[in-house]
Amino acid sequence: MPLIPEEPQIHESVPGPSAVPAPGRTTPTPRPVPGPRPAPRPGPAAQRGPVPAPAPSRPAAAQPAAAAAGPQVQLIPASVQGALDAADEAVDLLLDTGRAPGEILVLTTGDPHPWAAHELSFGEASYWAQHDARDDVFYAAADADRAGSRPVVVVAVNGGADDAIARALPVATARAGALMIVCGDPQRVNALISAGV
Repeated sequence: MPLIPEEPQIHESVPGPSAVPAPGRTTPTPRPVPGPRPAPRPGPAAQRGPVPAPAPSRPAAAQPAAAAAGPQVQLIPASVQGALDAADEAVDLLLDTGRAPGEILVLTTGDPHPWAAHELSFGEASYWAQHDARDDVFYAAADADRAGSRPVVVVAVNGGADDAIARALPVATARAGALMIVCGDPQRVNALISAGV
């Protein structure tokens, strides 16, 4: 009869609690079984309180720089025409890796994102109400004064004059709590960041 997966297989040769060792054989010493750890014993160590969880590991050199410089900045190479697509892909990746939609703000330096243009067609009040609700990814122009801060800011460098982009990048950095992703031409972005940020 075949075994059903839920039924354990019992071998008759394995000594159980009622098994008596044969004459001349010793009973094997039981080995420890992995399981939950026992509670800590009372004493000085237990009186100190809970041990804090370890911080996420980052290279030691990056910790002081990240604290002093603000959010982490990532650059995704993209042409002016491809910056919106690169920003959308970055948002998809952020959502796939567990970021909540309300944590992400997407800013454009040129033409508005198609989502922003569509939502603005219903009026400014409903558009900004969505921003204030913080339920979803929000898309705005980089120079929009009402756009607040979020943990992640994605900037699509999809046009605009260099001086406008140079002013927009520090504002975007200030809005980013933990991470700023810039999608654009690396040479242009690096020149503007080093000049203005």
